[in-house]
Amino acid sequence: MSFSLSDAVKLPCGLVFPNRIVKAAMAEMLAGFGHNPTPSLVEVYNQWGQGSWGGLLTGNVQVDVNHIGSPFDPALHGEYKGKESCETLVENWSNYARACQQHGTPAIVQISHPGRQSFRGTGKRGFFASTIAPSAIPVQMGTSFIEWLMGCIAFPAPREMTQADIDTVTRQFIDTARLMADSGFSGIELHGAHGYLIDQFLNPKTNIRTDAYGGSPEKRAKFVLDIIRGIREVVPVNFCIGIKLNSADHSLSTFDDTMTQIRLLIEAKIDFLEVSGGSYEDPKPQKSARTAAREAFFLEFARETRKRFPNLVLMLTGGFRSRMGAEFALKENACDLIGIGRPATIDPKFPRMLLDESIPDEQAQLLLNKVPAPFFTRIFPSHIIGAGLETTYYGGQIGRISKGLKTVAPPA
Repeated sequence: MSFSLSDAVKLPCGLVFPNRIVKAAMAEMLAGFGHNPTPSLVEVYNQWGQGSWGGLLTGNVQVDVNHIGSPFDPALHGEYKGKESCETLVENWSNYARACQQHGTPAIVQISHPGRQSFRGTGKRGFFASTIAPSAIPVQMGTSFIEWLMGCIAFPAPREMTQADIDTVTRQFIDTARLMADSGFSGIELHGAHGYLIDQFLNPKTNIRTDAYGGSPEKRAKFVLDIIRGIREVVPVNFCIGIKLNSADHSLSTFDDTMTQIRLLIEAKIDFLEVSGGSYEDPKPQKSARTAAREAFFLEFARETRKRFPNLVLMLTGGFRSRMGAEFALKENACDLIGIGRPATIDPKFPRMLLDESIPDEQAQLLLNKVPAPFFTRIFPSHIIGAGLETTYYGGQIGRISKGLKTVAPPA
């Protein structure tokens, strides 16, 4: 069988991606304090829309403005009651959808609730108000004292969600998906990764409930399955519903449980599954043993998912920087779609290079150095500072795209 990045991919709902290269979700940090689509956010997607991407995945759209993941995420501000009652709201989001899709690229909105991972002072919850989670387990950023202290400062202690809380958040996910459909987007992706609320329910480390939402992999999946079923009832049949999982959120001890949950998601009629958390590019000698182990698990996670569910449309995101790396994943039959994040912030038209057969394989790449850390950050745990530096740096490049400025790759 011949595999090509230029091949179209048709999802079960009927939506077609014109090629296999998808811009992955990243924090744009452009929605301002109003948490609405802004001209800057619209413009950056207008630029990406001209880049020959097979699909565009937006950054987080939070389903509740009181619980957001970063200070400038767009969010739903209240109950959505339909087009007729919310004409201005729909028109605002429709401008965003048009910017994404006016050049022929379908756009999928990543919708999310951070649960216990909502920072103090973000959204309209209040600085001292608690977060919500399936179980009242605080965020632990590490085992050292400084990591514990940073966690206490950054995140308030969560309270366990009541049935009323669960019903409210379920409705908020459904409302947000309905708004995106009414606004003209091609679909949504549920953020079930990176320790956000859906992942908190799926994961036994953060869900120790003993009711209908915990105690077994099937019960831990009830929250997201109810959301998917509810969304299906209010959106068109050709509206895409995907979900994102992160291999790093799981382990060998819970591997079979995770596969059980993926089976349930497929039975609920998801259109694609995105798996992130590793790399399919050639291994680099300087990688740490911890990084190598994590990426090995990512590869095994992806391969086993493919083996057990061969008809599932699978997207892999993590470390793709070259045509050869992307084509290798396709030839291995590890996935159908290639998710690319950080290169998109440096070159909004990166797919054109990958798809241009006149460019030799060894040149069809965009290698990125690590973002250098300022000297004063050395007193903080490297894994915390490193993640924040990378997110902030590439978010800054997204801002430059929105202003028509030249982007800058991290220096060597």
